Amino acid sequence: MQEYKPVSAVVIRRLPRYYRYLTELLSHGITRISSKELSTKMHVTASQIRQDLNCFGGFGQQGYGYNVASLHKEIGQILGLDGGRTMIIIGLGNLGKAIAGYSSFSKRGFILKGLFDVNENVIGKEISGVTVRNSAELEDFVKENNIDIGVLAIPKYAAQDVANRLISAGIKGIWNFSHMEINAPNNVALENVHLSDSLMTLSCKIGRIQKEE
Repeated sequence: MQEYKPVSAVVIRRLPRYYRYLTELLSHGITRISSKELSTKMHVTASQIRQDLNCFGGFGQQGYGYNVASLHKEIGQILGLDGGRTMIIIGLGNLGKAIAGYSSFSKRGFILKGLFDVNENVIGKEISGVTVRNSAELEDFVKENNIDIGVLAIPKYAAQDVANRLISAGIKGIWNFSHMEINAPNNVALENVHLSDSLMTLSCKIGRIQKEE
């Protein structure tokens, strides 16, 4: 695998889209594709695709395009999917259960290792083949199992405290659905997810389209 220079967050956010489209191409037996053909499918300019991929050394050949399997593998490595990522979910309400049951995570190399909650009515139950543990066991479990990602599906008032516990236990990344912007040190990757932001963005797009009609 190549060594990569620092890349902007905007480019990194586009990589999963490339990976998804390349996965689809592979499933249809397509072995190579040009940046122009890929741009048509993804609704991104061919120039943008070439610029993005050149951030990682470039993978195409002039007159040939991209080898789909090779590019898929390289982007998977850039995304850290080649070795798999272990994850735990804290909070087994409706959202936590939905995340635990999302089968595509395992297909992408994310391995669900643990579930945690404070609710005695949930602790001990099995969800997606994993038994829910008491949140008091959180730190020991993260340390003993070298967990990569902690998923926060908990109320916002508890988010920072639980994040701090994960960080102290050596977690590598936090996927935060708590509706609160939490803080983490630079050596811990953090992704704050606000579902309502996406819905409001969609609403804004609808409004703009209606104004243009």
